[in-house]
Amino acid sequence: MIDSLDIVTIRAELLALQASILDGLQALEPKRFARDAWTRAPDSPLQGDGASCLVEGGEVFERGGCNFSHVKGKNLPATASARHPQLAGSPFEAMGVSLVMHPRNPFVPTVHLNVRLLMVKPMDAAPTFWFGGGMDLTPYYGNHSDVVHFHQSCKTALDPHGTDKYPRFKAACDDYFYLKHRQEARGVGGIFFDDFSELGPQGSWEMTRAAGQAFLPAYATIVEQRMNQPYGERERDFQAYRRGRYVEFNLVYDRGTLFGLHGGGRTESILMSMPPVVHWKYDWAPEAGSPEAALYTDFLPRKDWLNLARQ
Repeated sequence: MIDSLDIVTIRAELLALQASILDGLQALEPKRFARDAWTRAPDSPLQGDGASCLVEGGEVFERGGCNFSHVKGKNLPATASARHPQLAGSPFEAMGVSLVMHPRNPFVPTVHLNVRLLMVKPMDAAPTFWFGGGMDLTPYYGNHSDVVHFHQSCKTALDPHGTDKYPRFKAACDDYFYLKHRQEARGVGGIFFDDFSELGPQGSWEMTRAAGQAFLPAYATIVEQRMNQPYGERERDFQAYRRGRYVEFNLVYDRGTLFGLHGGGRTESILMSMPPVVHWKYDWAPEAGSPEAALYTDFLPRKDWLNLARQ
């Protein structure tokens, strides 16, 4: 039941998560993150507040940000009720932290994190809630040790909440972050969960919080190891080409983007996830045996990364 959720505590802990992640990323990035706090106008379709924290043109992160939002609306957007049509048009409340970082160095992967809570209060039924989120890694030049470290971090965070969680959410991530029109994965995955409430209000939140807290050690280690690796025009060009896949996924498939844009969300905050420089090439493919081709042959196909690491 919604009434058993401690909304005040969850909000405070999400804000603390945002702050701790920003502190960790700022330790890597010499340029300061800008903070844009906002409150929705009284006549807005959504009521609420939040803060978008963004860096552009940084030395380590070419563009990226970490957002917090807490909004309420009178009509649940269709993109959120597609799997629950009985809730269409119901009042709702949502809060969460979302992050996307696009590094400058092509040997540093792009990364995405989201942890969120959605509460729905239909007029003729009991109120309900779901948690959702996860994190996933999108390399341009893959490194097996990076991928294994990222997945192991996810598993370590989730195992205390049930050893079934990592394999379930890893499979869900592989399914979700897949560009059907290209028959191609966006990256090397991670974890993804949605409509989650099976551990009850407190247990479900504790699992979601653990996933969020695992992000910084999972990603910062990779950034530190790769951010000073030499690169040239060739690597930057391939990075810009692969960023096009990120744009395609976010605008065509991503539920969070569609929920925000269709539900009257803050456009600048939602589109923060877009990379700053993107190229598309007509019918292009990397040369066989090249480092660029290795991304397609060695990293994008679905794999059990942790079992491969043990072999």
